[in-house]
Amino acid sequence: MSFNDLGLTPELARAVAEKGYTTPTPIQRAAIPGVLAGRDVLAGAQTGTGKTAAFVLPILQKLATQSGRLPRALVLTPTRELAAQVAESAREYGRHVNLRTLVIFGGVSEKPQIEALRSGCDLLVATPGRLLDLVERGLLDLGQVRCCVLDEADRMLDMGFIHAIRQILKRLPRERQTLMFSATYSADIRALAARSLREPLAVEVAPRNAAAERIEQHVYRVPQEHKRDLLVHLIDSGNWHQVLVFTRTKHGANRLTQALVAGGVRAAAIHGNKSQAARMRALSDFKQNLITALVATEVAARGLDIRELPHVVNFELPNVPEDYVHRIGRTARAGSSGSAISLVAPTEAPLLKEIEKLLGHSLPLATLPPYTVNPPRRSAAAATPVPASGGVPRVPVYRAQPRRHGRHPSPRSYRAQSRKERS
Repeated sequence: MSFNDLGLTPELARAVAEKGYTTPTPIQRAAIPGVLAGRDVLAGAQTGTGKTAAFVLPILQKLATQSGRLPRALVLTPTRELAAQVAESAREYGRHVNLRTLVIFGGVSEKPQIEALRSGCDLLVATPGRLLDLVERGLLDLGQVRCCVLDEADRMLDMGFIHAIRQILKRLPRERQTLMFSATYSADIRALAARSLREPLAVEVAPRNAAAERIEQHVYRVPQEHKRDLLVHLIDSGNWHQVLVFTRTKHGANRLTQALVAGGVRAAAIHGNKSQAARMRALSDFKQNLITALVATEVAARGLDIRELPHVVNFELPNVPEDYVHRIGRTARAGSSGSAISLVAPTEAPLLKEIEKLLGHSLPLATLPPYTVNPPRRSAAAATPVPASGGVPRVPVYRAQPRRHGRHPSPRSYRAQSRKERS
């Protein structure tokens, strides 16, 4: 089957071909005809399987051409990165049609966005917080929206956007088409779908909460204080040129980035405390291979689309098991293969059990390679003295140690953790 067989116009099929895509993915084959037919859709698929094109292409076709100043289609996303990515995809797919796409999100000045809204748009991509703020201040009218998409709906709920989403949906016309796309399903997602969708077409092309089959997953059991040294060894010995590394917190991302740079690895951090300009610059440098390691918090788990990303590393396991699927889904996208490595400290054993329970199988345990353990940084007075001969002091080589059991708070307790720290 080709994209032409899905009922797309020649202009859209041409744009798809120019991006190098010839065969639609399963989620695209299942969803595009339903969206074109006007059905509400509840779709679930693994991250990286082409969900964006599954709703952007038919929406562009239904919009057909420019019409007035107010947006007629709305896409809500949980993060700035994902909003920018969806808008970029819409512009690329719509390069041969006369439509206007606009993206708005927080973290940057609102003035240029307000000016752009006054000029008019057909497709609006937005994060819930900034969008609701503009609507409540009378700067944006959603009265002409005929199609609304909730992209990565489960992530939006997990980030606390449920109130904003409900308020936005109340301001949309009752007669509309609603599409809900998500990598995972939950009871909250199904409850939201029951309230928002009318007799939806249910599309689920992969087992719920499953990881992509082309991802090679491994676990290294390693003491927390040795994780940085093991990571540097893996990057150097494997000659990795591009690796996305996940930490739990913003401060942890900053500390790890500094440690990697000290170890000779070109690295940058991306998280919620960074300005949008800094985040976009780090992402651009990463895509251009100007840096080797991009250290990220959960804010990047759903918003990054890096073609042929070879490696993802969980420097720390996520507190919520479903986030593991989203993290490693940054690799092995669009039919390619990839590697996902998790560095698991003894205290993270309960988190690993929760992830394996979600996946329905155990993750392969890899043998620790011999790697150099660098001593922790100390003050100049306490620094290891250099031998009189001028040689470099020897540092120990760490080899696999017997597994130590440790206690760790229940993963469920983390769900009440501050969203600010988790972002």
